[in-house]
Amino acid sequence: GNLKFPFFLTPEKYYVGAAWYQKEVTIPDNWKGKRIVLFLERAHWETTVWIDGKKTGMQNSLCTPHQYDLAGITPGRHIITIRVDNRIKEINPGKDSHSLSDQTQGNWNGIVGRMQLIATPQTYFDDIRLYPNLAAKSVRVQIRLKNDAGKIGSGTIRLMAKLLDNKSNQTLKPVTVSYNISNSDTLLETSYPMGDKFERWDEFNPVCYQLNATLTTGNTETEVRDVIYGMREFKANGTHFEINGKTTFLRGTVENCDFPLTGYPPEDEASWDRVFKICKAYGLNHMRFHSYCPPEAAFIAADKAGLYLHVEGPSWCNHGTGLGSGRPIDQYLMDETERILKEYGNHPSFCMMAYGNEPGGNYVPYLNNWITHFKQRDPRHLYTGAAIGGGWKIIPNSEYMVRAKPRGLPWNKPPQTMFDFADKLEDLKVPYVSHEVGQYCAFPDFSEIREYTGPLKAKNFELFQEDLKDQGMEAQGHDFMMASGKLQALCYKAEIEAALRTPGFAGFELLSLNDYSGQGTALVGMLNVFWKEKGYLTAPEFRQYCNRIVPLARIPKFVYTNEETFTSAVEIANFSGSVLNGVKPSWKITDSKGTIFGKGDFNVSNIPLGNCISLGTITQKLSGIHNAEKLTVEVSAGTYLNSWNIWVYPAKVIIPETGIYSCTQLDAKAIETLKQGGKVFLNAAGKVESGKDVVQTFTPVFWNTSWFKMRPPH
Repeated sequence: GNLKFPFFLTPEKYYVGAAWYQKEVTIPDNWKGKRIVLFLERAHWETTVWIDGKKTGMQNSLCTPHQYDLAGITPGRHIITIRVDNRIKEINPGKDSHSLSDQTQGNWNGIVGRMQLIATPQTYFDDIRLYPNLAAKSVRVQIRLKNDAGKIGSGTIRLMAKLLDNKSNQTLKPVTVSYNISNSDTLLETSYPMGDKFERWDEFNPVCYQLNATLTTGNTETEVRDVIYGMREFKANGTHFEINGKTTFLRGTVENCDFPLTGYPPEDEASWDRVFKICKAYGLNHMRFHSYCPPEAAFIAADKAGLYLHVEGPSWCNHGTGLGSGRPIDQYLMDETERILKEYGNHPSFCMMAYGNEPGGNYVPYLNNWITHFKQRDPRHLYTGAAIGGGWKIIPNSEYMVRAKPRGLPWNKPPQTMFDFADKLEDLKVPYVSHEVGQYCAFPDFSEIREYTGPLKAKNFELFQEDLKDQGMEAQGHDFMMASGKLQALCYKAEIEAALRTPGFAGFELLSLNDYSGQGTALVGMLNVFWKEKGYLTAPEFRQYCNRIVPLARIPKFVYTNEETFTSAVEIANFSGSVLNGVKPSWKITDSKGTIFGKGDFNVSNIPLGNCISLGTITQKLSGIHNAEKLTVEVSAGTYLNSWNIWVYPAKVIIPETGIYSCTQLDAKAIETLKQGGKVFLNAAGKVESGKDVVQTFTPVFWNTSWFKMRPPH
């Protein structure tokens, strides 16, 4: 009755199968003759609908609303019955897909978000797609009208755009378009002028517009649709991304669909607004959604926050399934991608898309075709086949690459910051983003257990706490978390800086800024799963080395003697969207008391866009250090600064006689010394057999040892 599962969060209740929901509704008299739609914002994941016992249809989108046209329903009382089934059947996206896996949100069953009955005219908006054109100062508006009753008719469509926040005095004029429907499916196109003073959307200026489209039929029925969009162009230029013609660098995290308090992603804008504000506070401008697509509230919040989103279909097509072999999943993902583009494609934050994560099967030709098809179908986004580890094959048609080659720390040798990832970019001619960077685990924070008040409980944390207690170390849990967290943060700093030092690089995606609850319990985040700080790193500290402007230093080592000279080449990465003029970069070295040991200025005043921009060299003799000392090297450029610690020791140390007997085994002399009240240093290194299988380096555990079959480090 008290199952505790070590590998991910434990659900209080677990159910796989069909669940039935039923409700009596009253259709009002004034809906007579209208088209009536049942709207279910997010269902998990196959729904079947009956009206008064008569089957209406079945839908199974994991990413977009289920919408049923209730043809023939009349005013009055009716019974709506919905059957929801969360089983994997003939369509298998992959059991570890974050859209349905127990490793993440949980394989929940039901319907969340908006559940509505909607009435429209028989002629209605099926789709509105907006294509901003900055050079033409206009938006191409593509409208698809439908009339399921097959009636021929005519009417008008009035288009009126405004700034979403109404903070500007900019006024735009309405455009009216006449239409004639000659069949059930009619495509219209027009242009909407934006004037000379329109706002461009990007991470620095996330200004959105809203287009109000009002359809009036011949008999004066109306339907209104509001569409959010932004005047932006997100493109690949060589190996870099550009937003509105300016080079940008993706500083991202992966969102793994971990929401323990609900078990499903939030459908409200406020929840996503909180997450994205935290991301921005940590210097990020990008988020990848791992093998799932978020609800519309996430897109709206990202539009307003100025984040570039990489969206994925609901599939990690591996581990028992695969692509390109003629299975039902092949067609399902084509259909699901089309639904995603139709539902969310206008949002300016929706910049990139992949089929999903690390596929199996004959995936290269399948994904090449997937890219070609949707690149032609909707060129507002950049497409890549899949987000992949280093062992997967490259998808040649990809417009950008998310791949794991350029990552990792060469810290099997003494740590340094000389390295970058230039030799790991595989000579690709498209923007290259590093896949799932970091994955460095920290120790659990046991005080977090009480925060799991929803359907998923941290029984895994309880197991680890019990194990620690069994070893007599229960009181040290917090210390272990803080110490491992400090090392984790140090490693993330080193890897992010290496990415920013890499010429021709396009960005990185952490896995992740917050913890991942599944796959063996992967506490890889510097924030916990609830996006809260753990106590060993703050946003301003993280933002020193993860920001739009970051000073960088190539330091050959961190440990010196006082007979040496500290030397470091200094550079800066500037992805602020503009050239920095009149800047006076400087450096200083301080001791542990804050006393300045050395300082200087760099002879640079204008900093262009890009990275690998040299500022100069720091050269400082260390002969003034007489005792062991930790020094802080700080480089600043205006309000942006970054720092590193180095350790300096006296080259010559006189060790006084201590009377301590040193030995490698507890010999007779050691025992006699102890009996006489003396001191013994027993150096057991190389002599202890138990524990030799525990392998560790200066980097923390990668992901976790249980998921990777005890591969070191442990």
